[in-house]
Amino acid sequence: MKKLIATTAATALFAGAAHAEEIKIGVLLGFTGPIESTVAHMAPAAHLAIKEVSDSGLLLDGATVVGVNGDTTCIDSSAATSAAERLITSDRVKGIVGGDCSGVTGAVLNNVALPNGVVMVSPSATSPALSHQNNEDEGLFFRTAPSDARQGVVMAEILMEEGIEEVAVTYTNNDYGKGLADSFEASFKEMGGTVTMTAAHEDGKADYSAEVSSLASAGGERLVVAGYVDQGGAGIVRSALDSGAFETFHFPDGMMSNALVENFGAEINGSTGQHPSPTEELVERFSEVAEASGGDWDPTTPFTPESYDAAALILLAMQAAGSSDPSDYKEKMMDVANAPGEEIQAGELAKGLEILAEGGEIDYVGGTGVELIDPGEAAGLFRQVLIKDGENTTVQFR
Repeated sequence: MKKLIATTAATALFAGAAHAEEIKIGVLLGFTGPIESTVAHMAPAAHLAIKEVSDSGLLLDGATVVGVNGDTTCIDSSAATSAAERLITSDRVKGIVGGDCSGVTGAVLNNVALPNGVVMVSPSATSPALSHQNNEDEGLFFRTAPSDARQGVVMAEILMEEGIEEVAVTYTNNDYGKGLADSFEASFKEMGGTVTMTAAHEDGKADYSAEVSSLASAGGERLVVAGYVDQGGAGIVRSALDSGAFETFHFPDGMMSNALVENFGAEINGSTGQHPSPTEELVERFSEVAEASGGDWDPTTPFTPESYDAAALILLAMQAAGSSDPSDYKEKMMDVANAPGEEIQAGELAKGLEILAEGGEIDYVGGTGVELIDPGEAAGLFRQVLIKDGENTTVQFR
């Protein structure tokens, strides 16, 4: 009898192991290119959520989860598309955290994710063109950062409240830069502001003196730089400072990382900016979760908690659907992200998985206070920043 019991138990154990699924999640971000200093913190956050779920052993009756990286480069749609194709056709990922920059994200969505029916959750692609109303995404595309349609309004409000009523604008010549510049200009003019000049700049140039000269000739109390901190945006700022064309700037999210103050410090004192960010309470909690993981990345870097949340939403939606098939779990994304249900904070993914396994409901709060207001749209908060004594200081949340 003892031998029979032991044999039966072993058979059950191996049967369970045999049925335990290995689920791969793509982490498709710009590991090289103009935002690699930001991605250096975003990617570990996504992998932290993946590890947290895998270590719990609670997803879909003991499935393990593995994150697989792919490089978008942020700016090369062909490279991003190739990376996504590898993730889907070779690595067989069941969902993608990414892309990051809006242009490559749109290319991956339309050329790879849609034809293969794979869910994408971007932590940082903010172009209004990616909104559900503007894009036939078949319910496969979501994002945890708010659209630039809202960021443009927030930018205009900050500048008007600062008493800045006349600005020049330069933007990186891609979907992100153009969409944000258009949104800002429309909002700023509606509030009574004047845009003296709006001009695109190309990334990767060694000299931006010609662009800065034109912007300076047009005039303005401040220069709005809708660019990338590791690329042309930084080149524009350096040229403007060296030539004395502008003394202060306004920086949207593509410029707002630690690299900004590391590069320019007190030279840009008095400049302003904003980026999507959770409240101080959520930042503190997520920082504790990140510190406990033992990583050496900064959880307060823009789009880092959004990256954790993107991975978490995919995996929680799988549990709610009882399936890792994107065609099944895409229908549960809105459900797990929003009320009603028990609130699930960062670091509580195991708790969320348990509740869902028992047929309960959750309201995922996560690292950013996630609220999906429409497929492809997140509500989001913005952190308003003032550069003071060479540091990014928080003014308020909007």
